[in-house]
Amino acid sequence: MDRTILHCDCNSFFASVETLLDPSLADGPTAVCGDPESRHGIILAKNEKAKAFGVQTAETIWQAKRKCPDLRLVAPHRSEYVKFSRKCNELYLQYTDLVDPFGIDESFLDVTGSMHLFGSGEHIADELRRRMREEVGLTISVGVSFNRAFAKLGSDYKKPDGTTVFSREISSSACGPCPRTRSCMSANAPATG
Repeated sequence: MDRTILHCDCNSFFASVETLLDPSLADGPTAVCGDPESRHGIILAKNEKAKAFGVQTAETIWQAKRKCPDLRLVAPHRSEYVKFSRKCNELYLQYTDLVDPFGIDESFLDVTGSMHLFGSGEHIADELRRRMREEVGLTISVGVSFNRAFAKLGSDYKKPDGTTVFSREISSSACGPCPRTRSCMSANAPATG
């Protein structure tokens, strides 16, 4: 029997936490960054409104401001991110004790042994998304699959606040036979080499 793995990824985590700390940030494009006066400062995270202007993580502040002159810049509050990360994982632990944090804003959950209590992997994912919005104030995207790789791929598929299920059958047809010169995770990319 296949395992059921969820990959839960907080959407725009740093920017979302900053918006919870200062709700006025929800009114427009916002980015979390280092010192805005520094020529070497970069964008660490951005909200959906900033993404709409093409602002990208890791680009310089001046590049982001050129794309989005009204971009609000906020300094990171790392201790708050840790607190919210703990809240997320506490919620996940209510569904399984097999929670594997993968960075501050994402975790893998093996819910194989929990489905008889809480329903299918997709149902658990949807329930986690709802509870995360209502109880923590954040949104998550969740991938559900038979292994970690496809669960991770699934969480990237529908953002923000979506659930994607990749069954073994769907994943096999999505990848097809992958030549050794390319990864199954980028099956649509042209082969090189």
